[in-house]
Amino acid sequence: MDSNKRVIREKIWNIRYRSNEEDRARIDEIAAELGLHPVSAKVLYNRGFHTSDEMVAFLRQSEEKMHDPFLLTDIVPAIDRIRKALESNEKIAIYGDYDVDGVTAVSLLYLYLKEHGADVCYYIPSRCKEGYGVSARAIDYLADEENVKLIITVDTGITANEEVLYAYDRGIDMVITDHHECRPELPQACAVVNPHRPDCAYPFKELAGVGVVFKLLCAYEITECQRAGLTPIDGVRRICEKYADLTAIGTIADVMPIIDENRLIVTLGLRMITNTDRVGLSALIDASLPATKNIGGMAIPLTPQERAAQRRKRINSGFIGFGIAPRINAAGRISTATKAVELLLSETEDEAKRMAAELCEINLQRQIEENRVAEQAYAMIDEHFDFENDRVIILDNDHWPQGIIGIVSSRITEKYGLPSILISFDGSVRSVGPTPEDIGKGSGRSIKGLNLVEALAHCEKELVRFGGHELAAGLSIERGSINYFTTLMNQYARERLNEEALAVHLDADCELTTEEISMELAEQINLLEPFGVANPVPQFVLRDATITRIVPMGNGKHTKLIVSADGVSMVAVCFGSPTAQFKFHVNERVDILFQLNINEFQNERTVQLFVQDIHVSESYRLEETRESERYEEIAAGAAFDDEVEHVIPTREDCALVYTVLRKEYRQGHSAYRERALLSLMQENAPGRYNYVKLKFILRIFQELQICGVMEPQKGYYIFDIYFTPTKTSIDKSSILRKLKSQCRKKD
Repeated sequence: MDSNKRVIREKIWNIRYRSNEEDRARIDEIAAELGLHPVSAKVLYNRGFHTSDEMVAFLRQSEEKMHDPFLLTDIVPAIDRIRKALESNEKIAIYGDYDVDGVTAVSLLYLYLKEHGADVCYYIPSRCKEGYGVSARAIDYLADEENVKLIITVDTGITANEEVLYAYDRGIDMVITDHHECRPELPQACAVVNPHRPDCAYPFKELAGVGVVFKLLCAYEITECQRAGLTPIDGVRRICEKYADLTAIGTIADVMPIIDENRLIVTLGLRMITNTDRVGLSALIDASLPATKNIGGMAIPLTPQERAAQRRKRINSGFIGFGIAPRINAAGRISTATKAVELLLSETEDEAKRMAAELCEINLQRQIEENRVAEQAYAMIDEHFDFENDRVIILDNDHWPQGIIGIVSSRITEKYGLPSILISFDGSVRSVGPTPEDIGKGSGRSIKGLNLVEALAHCEKELVRFGGHELAAGLSIERGSINYFTTLMNQYARERLNEEALAVHLDADCELTTEEISMELAEQINLLEPFGVANPVPQFVLRDATITRIVPMGNGKHTKLIVSADGVSMVAVCFGSPTAQFKFHVNERVDILFQLNINEFQNERTVQLFVQDIHVSESYRLEETRESERYEEIAAGAAFDDEVEHVIPTREDCALVYTVLRKEYRQGHSAYRERALLSLMQENAPGRYNYVKLKFILRIFQELQICGVMEPQKGYYIFDIYFTPTKTSIDKSSILRKLKSQCRKKD
């Protein structure tokens, strides 16, 4: 085997719901009690909600159910230090990260402090020039140029032990708010607010960086309300009403689990975003949504009423994650993250529209650069990576933009099913020996089974610095350390990622029949929004569907299928699956793993399936195995009844197969899998061919040299058509004569 050859693994489907009588009865009872579709109740039951009260609590939320922010360790010292700065009119700097989580956290805290009369500025380091985290250089700037006395970090700072001490020497106090993994020794700041602190009793650890800031402000506002004789819930409600939108955007963009408190925050935030009065956010939404509709081939501008309706329909967690977040993120990747903050803080519509358009343009540049880097990375992987032995893809390049490599790493991990780390030396000074200037910055993504931060900690001696989460992390490394770092990482990963761990698993909530796939179910699925990590979009499996049509979409970049099961036809859309590379054929029977969607076109609503994966149907595989075994038996001399099994081909059978193969050959199709060829023949002559008969026809073609037939691997054929073949009769075939001799005669 070529060690560089990529191992293609069929995705494994995990069906969460396994029917049993007791559960089925309970689910039906709850569904009837709450007026839910039985499948909706089944999905909720799968996800741990086993009573009607639990389901209602999940579906109906309110801010009263948020956790007490004072359970966060150091929350009181943080509040006290901020209050002191406000009362003393000290200059405050908000120090943030350059991703969406950091940008929204900076914006949220800046707005709140400004509202309370603070003298406040913000600082976000350049991704390319400074890299991630707090730096002495930035502290010097804030001390010398801004006369800052208090730095509040958001979404960063948990590993800034030395920088906190340096700031103190420069006369600056620091309050750290972060949500990244902690080191054994915490920074000696005035306060370190992070739910991941080992000594933190906060019950929900999965807040985003902006979520931690949100909780800090809830705590601060609670103290303000108590001073004014109001209740704590009044303080929480004030923060929710003003800032749930920014918190939701950062939470979704940072791919935090949409459960518990995050689900509540995102739900409240999405409601705000739909009717936002934040001019910058509104402009960005408008720039991200289609501004026209197609009527008779003409682009007609949407009316204000249509734009409002579009917002109500389109704004959900998916739109934030794939529409808004990339545009905000692009600023920090290609330009400077301060542009995104300025947009969110903008106060005039004209300014907001200009800046939103600029972010969209930057995002377009990001997409172009991302595709360029991805293609280079794929070529490097195909040429050099040892798929048989290595478990982590580690690539480096002198010219990759550092703002792009994290996204490309995500694409690589998704494409190959392996952890990946991309390292860029863009801007470093290359030399013969190691120097402090010849340092690359890396970004990595991982898979379940390999905690990336723990893996990097194992290789810590080879790194300048590192940090991040279980599945995403960043690092800095000297050029001369890359080879040994690569060896160490792969040794570490090999011990933890066996073949089973490398298999890609897809979860489905349950199997559905065509009767259960309905508009009612599709509408009820939306009640489970907002979706995200830990509360994914429900996925289902439809068994034994027949593909009746294959239609290109988007100039062939996507594929639409018409499938039929139990006499019912429906549309199934395969986004990102080019029709030219689609591996199934008309008449093939497949199992489909899908998400249920409502398609709206010309005021007509229909249910469609968004395909996530397709397998040859299990029933077809069993049937194929039986037919293959029967073919081997007959080929070995077993008797058969042709009136029952229809094995012996006629001259007409052979002629039609040859005609179809010649037509396909002229169109450039000369290679087929057995089942694809059988589907093709069934499409041309329904009911005329079966597996065994077709196999013998191909053997006869090969024997009589009617056309070239090669089988380089079992079940895969390559054909060479002779357009002026020597005339012959299939009666000359010894294979056919032997078949006829094995046929049982009627008594």
